[in-house]
Amino acid sequence: MEEAVIPYELPEVDDHSFFFIAQRIAPSLEAKLHRHDAWELCCVTHGRGIRSAGDTQQPFSAGEVVLIPPQMAHCWSYAPESADVRGEIGYLMAAFAHSFVEKCMAVFPELRNRLEEVRFPTEALRFGYATAQTIRASLERMAATDELGRACEMLRLLPTVFRSVDRVAVGRPTRSEKEARRMQRIAEYVMAHYVHPIALDGIAAEIGMNRSAFCTFFKKAKGITFSEFVTRYRLHTACGLLRDSDKPVAEICYLVGFRDIPHFVRVFTGRMGLPPTRYRALSRSQREAGADSGK
Repeated sequence: MEEAVIPYELPEVDDHSFFFIAQRIAPSLEAKLHRHDAWELCCVTHGRGIRSAGDTQQPFSAGEVVLIPPQMAHCWSYAPESADVRGEIGYLMAAFAHSFVEKCMAVFPELRNRLEEVRFPTEALRFGYATAQTIRASLERMAATDELGRACEMLRLLPTVFRSVDRVAVGRPTRSEKEARRMQRIAEYVMAHYVHPIALDGIAAEIGMNRSAFCTFFKKAKGITFSEFVTRYRLHTACGLLRDSDKPVAEICYLVGFRDIPHFVRVFTGRMGLPPTRYRALSRSQREAGADSGK
């Protein structure tokens, strides 16, 4: 029996106008594929995995900030090995009804002047680096203040969320819940098996298809082959390890499922535009420059 998309109800809080949480939990405790009637603004602070949002499954890593529109089926599947030393992943999340935005616009003309011409998105959106940093800083201030401080911070944050231009769509509403469930199961299978070769027959059997039907379904749903999807996830995981660990390139090669170091370096360089060692050095210099500019 296929798992249903859960109609998730956010906690009712009579004394708050929106829901906010600074969460650190075991990866296995994160919510399964679900939907709710609220905008969800999420900043990943620790961990990586595959995010399902509507019709799209994409790798994600720490630092990403994503906006999920109301009623879109979504799920953040964290890789267990990306947890911290306590076995936990972390994120900051604010969820708010669209009626909250409308009421704020009605009460505060200063906000209405900023948002009245905005076209509210129907797609899930991932923010670019600059806006993601701004949103993360705002969510961190929410975590460090009281309820009134959070409400004030949210009023300042809404124009940034809905008017930013450095953002890309990372999910559209699905044609059916069945397709969303099926793609989520595929994503979870890849996360559990990417370290080893993944046979098409194995993944096809996992979701109840034969090999040919699976390949046709996946290419139609994603626009790429399953092999390409796995390669992208392996490379995304390698990028995270290069940025956030001191593991040698040779060890990372095998940790993400490549069996040959020269092949890994060749594929990585072709996709990322620079070899793994150069990618690591550039990522760290950019992170240090960002930290210096924030002081």
